[in-house]
Amino acid sequence: MQGMITIREAGPGDGDVLGEIHAISWGISHGPLCTPKVAAAGIQERRTKWDAILAEGKDTVLLALLDDRPGAFARFGASSFRPGLAEIHTFFAHPDVWGSGLAAALLAAILDRLRDVGHDRVHLWTLRESAQARRFYAKNGFGETGRRHNHDFGEGPLLALVELERTVPRPRL
Repeated sequence: MQGMITIREAGPGDGDVLGEIHAISWGISHGPLCTPKVAAAGIQERRTKWDAILAEGKDTVLLALLDDRPGAFARFGASSFRPGLAEIHTFFAHPDVWGSGLAAALLAAILDRLRDVGHDRVHLWTLRESAQARRFYAKNGFGETGRRHNHDFGEGPLLALVELERTVPRPRL
């Protein structure tokens, strides 16, 4: 049974909640692909960076709650390198809500927001090695563009990323 889903803009005071969701899910998705030192530093960085990002106010950050418990969040806005496109810069869900429908509801809310401000296409980058993330995005209309790049954490192996893109649906009449 699906619980009650609420999606709202994150604001001051939500940094610790975002940080915890980000740290736990990043640790599961990215941590095993990094050296232990890089994984530990990455988890710590994700726990502590969200207050500053929220204070910047550059992009929209939505927080999704399941039965009033924070479970997923996303940061999105203008593309960092493809003018005219929107980009989902960050999208993470706590493992406790995987399969609950919360991430799909959050993605639908993002697409609605992007459509409302005039975007017709959105892209994102995800780990090539994350079959779970790639299945989720494919199920939700994203396709690979063929663009790839490697992310360097400064130590250990490079992490391969693939770009995914989709149209932003028009409102139903």
